[in-house]
Amino acid sequence: MSESAGEWLDRARILRARQDMVGAQGAIARAHALAPDDPAVAFLHAQSCYELGHPAAHLFATVCRRWPDHLDAQRNYALALASEGQAAKALATLEAALARHPAWADGHRVLGSLRWVNGDRHTFDASFSRAARAHPAQPTLWLGWFAAVAQVRDWPRAAAILDEAERHLGTLPALIQARVFLAGESGDAEEMARLINQGTLPGSPVITIARIRQALRDGAPDMALALALPLAQQAPGSPLAGQVWPYVSTCWRLLDDPRTQWLDGDPAFVRSVAVGLSTGELAQLADLLRGLHRAQLPYPEQSVRGGTQTDRSVLLRHEPVLVRTREALLAATRDYIAALPPPDPAHPLLSRPRDAVRISGSWSVRLHGHGFNVTHSHPLGWISSAFYVALPAPAESTAPDAGHFHYGAPPQELGLDLAPYGTIAPMVGQLVLFPSTLWHGTVPFDAGERLNIAFDVVPAP
Repeated sequence: MSESAGEWLDRARILRARQDMVGAQGAIARAHALAPDDPAVAFLHAQSCYELGHPAAHLFATVCRRWPDHLDAQRNYALALASEGQAAKALATLEAALARHPAWADGHRVLGSLRWVNGDRHTFDASFSRAARAHPAQPTLWLGWFAAVAQVRDWPRAAAILDEAERHLGTLPALIQARVFLAGESGDAEEMARLINQGTLPGSPVITIARIRQALRDGAPDMALALALPLAQQAPGSPLAGQVWPYVSTCWRLLDDPRTQWLDGDPAFVRSVAVGLSTGELAQLADLLRGLHRAQLPYPEQSVRGGTQTDRSVLLRHEPVLVRTREALLAATRDYIAALPPPDPAHPLLSRPRDAVRISGSWSVRLHGHGFNVTHSHPLGWISSAFYVALPAPAESTAPDAGHFHYGAPPQELGLDLAPYGTIAPMVGQLVLFPSTLWHGTVPFDAGERLNIAFDVVPAP
């Protein structure tokens, strides 16, 4: 790579850090023009076009032809094809790459996900099964296969995969962790008790969180709190702390601990505001978003039920209406931050720097009749959101809270009798903002379309 190409890449990194994605793409394009034979630059050029929402499959195809063992390019070529409506070619591309690299676990994962979202509920994991059995000494293949099946909550098949893996690999710590997860999430309390009581569990956050969830199911919030609080009190913004704070909230509520109000707010740190987009802008935004929902089913790891969720970060795309939307949403988010209580160094929301924010993820959810989001939180975020672009007509649902956003109630699978702190009736053009550590979900509705944008922000570096 020439020195001037390196300078353009340095400029692109600075612009990306500022989330000036259009400027960064221009800088990367210039670097690519100066160093057309550099595979890393060619890949970055294709990737930046893909992230912006431009056609990029042809760019990834060039990288793959010139550097056929560039597996990240092979994966993202398939994703770009799928995003451009060429699902069959995307699947064939990954299958061909996996024929050359059968132990490529990430390739099998993406292939399984693409098969699933395109309607294959029964053989989506076929490549994983073939590869694991052909290369039985590869733990990543067995664990990847287990994860793919567990994500769709097919507990008997997930258990059978672990049985088969243990016959080849023995009792690896990672397989024991998978056993603990499976017992807890499938509701096998007897197996969970056996695993916990055997006293030889590997020490890991995965095990600890599984034990927290089981203690809550067993009606022992004091035990769950003793496990959760040390993990939550790590450095503010750590993903593990972000994952555990919602459980701390649940424990404190069950124990009538006044620290619940300190953590979640009294009233909760939840606000609903209008962002000022016009009716015409909202209609244009809705049309654009509908075109991005190409999948038949949501990705298995997502909270969506009865609808679909987009890939990539929608608020970092190039379309003018999305640029205008991003500006409006970030302005409202900055107002929310400015109105927060004074800083508190021990608090997951109030301890973080407030000078500037960046989007850490953004996506669109499109739900149809009886659709909803299961209760969840956002461990990688600081402040999360829901912005309503299109909603069913009120007459299309009979329940008074149909389609409402609810917050504070723990996931249903924990079996706890805790009501949400409240619900919010969605309104087109309204933005709901809340701490990423707060449990939240939506109430099903009978018919129609519920279209929104959700995003997380974190303090800017």
